[in-house]
Amino acid sequence: MLGAAQRMGGMTPAKACLLLSLPMVVLFWVGLESQGGFALGLEALVTPSFENVDELLLYYAWWPRLSIALLAGGGLGLAGVLMQQVLRNPLASPTTLGVASGANLALMTATLLAPGLLVVGREWVALSGGALAVGLVFLLSWRRGLAPVVVVLAGLVVNLYLGALSTALLLFNHEVLSGLLIWGAGSLAQNGWDGVASLAPRLAICGLAAWLLLRPLAVLELDDASAKSLGISLKHLRFAGLGLAVFITGSVVSVVGIIGFIGLAAPNIVRMAGARTLRARLLWSTLLGAVLLATTDLLLQRFSGMVATLIPTGAVTGALGAPLLMWLIPRLKLQGDRPPQATGVALTRHAAPHRLATGLLLALVAAMVAGHLVGQGANGWSIIAPTNWGVIEWRFPRVMAAAASGLMLAIAGTILQRLSANPMASPEVLGISGGCAIALILGIYLLPAPSNALLVAIGTLGALATLLVLVALNRKSGFVPERLLLSGVAISALFDAVRSVLLAGGDPRGQQVIAWLAGSTYYVDVGSALLVGSIAAGLALVSLPFTRWLDIMPLGTATARSLGIGLNRARLALLLLVALLTACATLVVGPLSFIGLLAPHMARLLGFSRARQHLVGAALIGMLLMVLADWVGRQIMFPYEIPAGLVASLIGGAYFMWGLRRL
Repeated sequence: MLGAAQRMGGMTPAKACLLLSLPMVVLFWVGLESQGGFALGLEALVTPSFENVDELLLYYAWWPRLSIALLAGGGLGLAGVLMQQVLRNPLASPTTLGVASGANLALMTATLLAPGLLVVGREWVALSGGALAVGLVFLLSWRRGLAPVVVVLAGLVVNLYLGALSTALLLFNHEVLSGLLIWGAGSLAQNGWDGVASLAPRLAICGLAAWLLLRPLAVLELDDASAKSLGISLKHLRFAGLGLAVFITGSVVSVVGIIGFIGLAAPNIVRMAGARTLRARLLWSTLLGAVLLATTDLLLQRFSGMVATLIPTGAVTGALGAPLLMWLIPRLKLQGDRPPQATGVALTRHAAPHRLATGLLLALVAAMVAGHLVGQGANGWSIIAPTNWGVIEWRFPRVMAAAASGLMLAIAGTILQRLSANPMASPEVLGISGGCAIALILGIYLLPAPSNALLVAIGTLGALATLLVLVALNRKSGFVPERLLLSGVAISALFDAVRSVLLAGGDPRGQQVIAWLAGSTYYVDVGSALLVGSIAAGLALVSLPFTRWLDIMPLGTATARSLGIGLNRARLALLLLVALLTACATLVVGPLSFIGLLAPHMARLLGFSRARQHLVGAALIGMLLMVLADWVGRQIMFPYEIPAGLVASLIGGAYFMWGLRRL
């Protein structure tokens, strides 16, 4: 970060804020001119005439929206500085630590189950959800001493997990919660001064509290031993700093929803501009956060008339912040920066576990038979006769599609884990599924009635583009596992932003997209199931000749080249195969299931060590898990259904949390 600051040519925080404020001033002036001019705008703010429609719009909509943007942006900038100071982590922010997602889920839950709590105080509901989320992040990363990368990865999985729960609530209560889609994506639209009156005093008190904590928090720049020698309780100090940051975030989320990446961008920009002391970072990050959010919102208002849909400001800041995070990742100095080491897993000599593979195959057959014959109906649980083709014809496509998608995701995850020597790599975690989903959603929205073949091609291009971004970001560092995973955080954030923009627009296709994002096999027919099954079987067979490469490449570049492997050609072929597998699976069960993480890891734990064994074992486990997830989703809340991808993501997310503690 110091090198980045030096490259800014002696820029001071004041100059950076002034320079970045110029677009806001221009947009502010242009916005007022389009509303009748600066004089009318000032008159509407000071002495509004309630008989003039233009002045009413300025007083009740335009000025409150600008004020709430400045307040929310400043609050998030302040919260970001506090989190980064307490955790000594330049990637910490309300978004990356899951605080905003926890607050959003809490508000959705309260809306459904206890709306009276919202009357008492939305900010307290949001505060409770955010506190629980950050508590879970700490629980997952405590054993590693709150190491920066582990904290951010814990925030990633908590974000994904809470997002899956929010999707489940949205699926079953779409009519009630549909209005929260726009708000949850970060809408700054106002129809009065209530939001400003609610947020301003809270942020003023929080700003005063942060100023009073300035000197104690500055001690956290020292190492723990030096800080303890001064007689300061680090536990209580961290609790106070993080508690204040969580309260600020909860207050902002309760008023305007989730605003992405302001809390990450503002502190890092002022740090690179030369703000070394905590006092300077608190001051300039708060001001810059206000400027960044207000500029984004004014720009969005200026060009919002060019599109037919409503675009939430929070989603736009997320889309702009994701490239910033990608830019920061190669410039961060992280603990343990080292290329992946050859672990010997690829060549560990185990007896071929034929019996175990046979057992998994029998379990898969039993699960598929149960998926066809066992289930609930109007008269409760029953086992239908194999000759009852009416029911079997309805269940067969779903079982086949679930098995095929599990097979493809498992093989893709296995290839990625062996290629990167990273046991936490998977299409979902590295953002490949998210990149594929962005391409697929854009194809659905922008193309008139696209065919399945065209969607597969579009999804493959999206997944391949994501893989190329990952390679470009991590090639110089030697594909360090931590940096790969952080790249996945950025790409997933970009996917969340695109999804929020599209779903908040009120398009009637939104409900179908929500169901697809959750991983439902409900829309699969017999023809599609046979096609997907054939593609999965074909791609599985195509992957087998690559097992020699997958055995040798984890041993290192020199060894691979000495054995005659062209690394660039091998990596390109494997990444293309991963992209195709991910695209086909994502088209069926959505972008989030964690099967690509879970199946290869379980296969390795069970003793499938050589590449061919690993692929076969992971494929069987992936199919078994997805078939069971589909069956459980159909039966657990009958007659309502939970999509298979959502069930798998809840199971896989829990496993990811367990695995994160061992990272």
